[in-house]
Amino acid sequence: MIIDAHVRLGVGREVALSVDDLLATMTELGIDRALVAPDERCTAFANREGNETVCRAALVSGGRLAAYAVANPWAGPRAVDDLARARDAGAVALAVDPVLQGFDVLDGLLDPLLAFASEQDWFVYLRTGTPPSALPLPVATLARRHPELSFLMGRSGATDFWIDAAPALRYAPNLYADTSYAPWDTVLSEFARDEEIGTDRCVFSTDAPYTVPRAELARVQDWKGITEQQRAGVLGGVVAHLLGRHLPPRWS
Repeated sequence: MIIDAHVRLGVGREVALSVDDLLATMTELGIDRALVAPDERCTAFANREGNETVCRAALVSGGRLAAYAVANPWAGPRAVDDLARARDAGAVALAVDPVLQGFDVLDGLLDPLLAFASEQDWFVYLRTGTPPSALPLPVATLARRHPELSFLMGRSGATDFWIDAAPALRYAPNLYADTSYAPWDTVLSEFARDEEIGTDRCVFSTDAPYTVPRAELARVQDWKGITEQQRAGVLGGVVAHLLGRHLPPRWS
């Protein structure tokens, strides 16, 4: 089972991805399932619209897609209400982008959303790589503050902050790495050979439509120095574990 752990549906500033195009690409590449998040605009402020879009996409996908929920923490109690609506519509995890949403990960603004995610037993995808508010080490500190949650470090600091990804993973045992953009001969290999990290904390993601999905899949399929069992974990087993009781029936 190959699961793409993060895709954004809709129209962004430079790219766009429709449900039909995503499903066609998945079929072509042999990607069985994908977790889908709202596009940039809907992540930033049109949260309810974005959540409705991805939950509807998941509903009509024949079990191939599952939805992230988004909410801008600046909305206060309404943000939590939006997450609850998304949960009721089928969302299975929380996606956060501190750059698009305009906050520092350590300023406490996100705490009510993290509390909700903890109550739902959701994992949290948090995009990194853009200074000053979305970097691996602050995200690791956030993860240490919330040991009850699992965090997926979106893009693993790509690209200028890859150097901080492994130290961040060592610092926070509940932090997981995203393979998108990360070359296996340097970044991913460091994760694999480090006893404190290992491939069981690495998650395959294309981060479409910002990447070339074929290349992102090949990055893991061609990853040298790992066993086939480890590769299977990266390609789907680890994110299935993160989903836990929210793993859709057809994804097991």
